[in-house]
Amino acid sequence: FLTWLWYKSEIQDGMFELENGERFMLYMEQRMSVQGGDGENVDTATVNSASGDMTEVLYGLRTGKKVTRCQLKMEIDENLWQVQLKAEDFTMSGLKTPKVEMKDEEGDDPDAKFLEKIYLIEKCISLFDHVFKEFITVRISDQWKDEVSRFQSWLREGEK
Repeated sequence: FLTWLWYKSEIQDGMFELENGERFMLYMEQRMSVQGGDGENVDTATVNSASGDMTEVLYGLRTGKKVTRCQLKMEIDENLWQVQLKAEDFTMSGLKTPKVEMKDEEGDDPDAKFLEKIYLIEKCISLFDHVFKEFITVRISDQWKDEVSRFQSWLREGEK
């Protein structure tokens, strides 16, 4: 899934659209790991690049590795979420949500900040769920063979 998601976010310039027409950006950057092989012959390549240079990871994909960990950034309007994700079980860690306004004003609901934070966490999960549903829809359809061909073409283009 994460390998497909990286490819999809690259060819769509990070743009995804929810069922309600709301558009959001999703992209992978800075930290990514790819892994291939079995048993004792597991090879891993990890990139932690603030400049966004993913050449080593792309090379790993070309040699049959798959994305196993990544840093996702999702953005709607001015709101930005950042989270680390593991492919094997979709474990999310280090979630950073948009900032919640912290100043108290008289008459504010004391639970408002907490509830807003929970809403922002749920929004991140719903954005992730949307792209996973998009993947599953393509994966189980007749379109999958064409999607794999487009993915392979994308990889070849990256070699140039």
